[in-house]
Amino acid sequence: MIDVLVAGGGPAGLAAAIRAASLGMECVVVEPRTAPVDKACGEGIMPSGVAALRALGVEVSGHPLRGIRYLEGARSAEAEFRGRTGLGVRRTALHTALHTRAVELGVRIVPDRIADVRQGHDRVAACGLTARWLIAADGLHSPVRRGLGLDGPGATVRRYGLRRHYRVTPWTEFVEVHWSRHGEAYVTPLGDGLVGVAVLSGERLAYERHLAAFPRLAAMLLGRDTGPVRGAGPLRQQARARQAGRVLLVGDAAGYVDALTGEGVALAVATARAAVDALASGRPQDYPARWDHLTRRHRLLTAGLLALARRPATARMIVPAAHRAPALFRAAVRALQ
Repeated sequence: MIDVLVAGGGPAGLAAAIRAASLGMECVVVEPRTAPVDKACGEGIMPSGVAALRALGVEVSGHPLRGIRYLEGARSAEAEFRGRTGLGVRRTALHTALHTRAVELGVRIVPDRIADVRQGHDRVAACGLTARWLIAADGLHSPVRRGLGLDGPGATVRRYGLRRHYRVTPWTEFVEVHWSRHGEAYVTPLGDGLVGVAVLSGERLAYERHLAAFPRLAAMLLGRDTGPVRGAGPLRQQARARQAGRVLLVGDAAGYVDALTGEGVALAVATARAAVDALASGRPQDYPARWDHLTRRHRLLTAGLLALARRPATARMIVPAAHRAPALFRAAVRALQ
């Protein structure tokens, strides 16, 4: 019998598989897409995420990130990470590194999709495979979460993300967050003459219309776009629980607030490792509390910033407040790093 079956071969699923294999557990990942997998993503990895990847034996090259910079009009505020750097890296490069490491450790990748899960007192079965445990890492709109009846209530305010790449030499080692009353634009330096620009908003518009809300940025990028626009959303997803019998939810499948603070990859790796470690220790019941601890600061800070951003009267105060109180802004950024 397989020790751990993983639904989804994105960063969370592959991180879980790598951790399981490194602990001597037999692991199979079920993923319908062919590697490398691309998706809408800000492509900035926080310092904690870089460290977590290295702890798994995953090395990926990219553009060093020194911190976060907020901009609106002529005003700006920036905060450097403390002690460590983050990394701007193409999603396909990250996926390739994770996939390669998993295969090196003997993880089997099955080209299929898990939706129907059947559980017994000592096993779980899906896609003709039987395992002691299943880790659901099948993304924002997790079919496993839905099939188990764990979908929480839908968000009252929906937000969406779109990303495009531009052939332009990165001009900074900071992730730049450009603010407007319509949403935010995240500029991530990726190296090799490439930057990624992700826009987040509650308005469902074409990418070009979103970018027009940031005229200075749009002028810098004019005519330099490369590759398709990729989208994701609605971003906020809730799960009623992180465990259901012999199934543990990790990464975005376990619930997601927003991409506003850029911790998706770091939290995916951290929660995947926590789930596998709980299984390895024989205490799967400890995982939900561990998930709550690992994600609490992110959930609170992101929800608070979203509450400010969704109201025009308070949204226009975010960058001026960060500019006037740099110590507070540094503290907030470092709390998430």
